[in-house]
Amino acid sequence: MKQRFSSIALPLLTAFIWGTAFVAQDVCADSIPPMTFNALRFAVAVLFLGTVKLILPAFRRRRPAEQAAPKQEKGSVRRLILAGVLCGTALAVASNLQQAGMEAGLDAGKSGFITALYVVLVPIGATLLGKRLRPVFWAGLALAVAGLYLLCINGSFRLASADLLTLGCALAFAVQILLIDRFAGELDSISFCIAEFSAAALISLAGMLLFERPSWPAVWEYILPLLYVAVFSCGVAYLLQIIAQKRGDPAIVSLLFSMEAVFSVIAGAVILHQRMTVREYVGCGLILLAVIIAQLPGKQAE
Repeated sequence: MKQRFSSIALPLLTAFIWGTAFVAQDVCADSIPPMTFNALRFAVAVLFLGTVKLILPAFRRRRPAEQAAPKQEKGSVRRLILAGVLCGTALAVASNLQQAGMEAGLDAGKSGFITALYVVLVPIGATLLGKRLRPVFWAGLALAVAGLYLLCINGSFRLASADLLTLGCALAFAVQILLIDRFAGELDSISFCIAEFSAAALISLAGMLLFERPSWPAVWEYILPLLYVAVFSCGVAYLLQIIAQKRGDPAIVSLLFSMEAVFSVIAGAVILHQRMTVREYVGCGLILLAVIIAQLPGKQAE
């Protein structure tokens, strides 16, 4: 029961942090180039998690026998590097495409909807890899997509270049989630996260040096929202993502992550005093219903 609770609570907490951080990310997109933004936020996240890893043992109470025993590694250094490079590459591609789409003028609601399409791509990918999902999950997934559309899209929906960038972002996020499912059970969560962010930071830094000319005064002007995204959206939420995927099915976890869109709208209403429409309330209700349906017990497909 405790494990089942954590497999639901951790993805929801992750979605909450991502949703509330989306406004800060959108603000930074106006003045900080995409690869510069991501190079900085992933680098700060590495420093944050590195510090956590160094000081964490001091807060753990161990019996003398445990203290004397040698530390057992959950995975080899070689496997950790491989996992970090693969997941970090997918994360770098996803994050830079998303930020580029927002810089190109894509509004936050449409960006959130297209990005959240990974909730469809992940179960499709899992199915192609041989995993069978319960029929009730697909029913919940259909409701989630309908809810996301009502919540995020106002007016007509036409694909433009910025939309295609964000669609690529959704695909890369789906790959990242599936890769984490492959490696998370074998590796220490914090070490895995540090390796992933290090790869993503280096890839983004290379892109920044090749293609961008950032304005450092502008970076400093938006340092607070940048730090919020780096520490909470990256350092905390992505670590929770890895821990959550150790304990849950990637398709179910990705559906729970779709609550990010709900939390972002609620945060806008509470923090920025934005009014929610009836359409948005219905969208939130459909996503919440989808999450509940996906958790219903039922016969697992063979």
